[in-house]
Amino acid sequence: MHDAKLKLQLRVLFNEDIAFGPGKAELLEEIRRSGSISQAAKNMNMSYRRAWQLVETMNHSFQSALVETQKGGTHGGGAKVTDLGEKILNQFRQMEQNARHAIEHDFQDISSFLKK
Repeated sequence: MHDAKLKLQLRVLFNEDIAFGPGKAELLEEIRRSGSISQAAKNMNMSYRRAWQLVETMNHSFQSALVETQKGGTHGGGAKVTDLGEKILNQFRQMEQNARHAIEHDFQDISSFLKK
């Protein structure tokens, strides 16, 4: 028997960039957990350079930074999700839930026609 799954990916586009989407949401959650962009990148099997590019895109797309960094000292640098970052992350997760809820019935209809 095959399992039908719904994969829903929302993205917030700003000019030509993806200002926010599932990957950036996950990166913010990892930065929040680890306090570090490099550790967040490792946890996601992503290069540090790629993680920095995603952070820079987010920070340049919104009115203020979603991630703030501290320069390295005796204990090394760090990163933290800003209040705006938390707000955007929470609102995005709510949008995902709302969208999933809105289309769940249609998905059930379509999946009923998939091969058994």
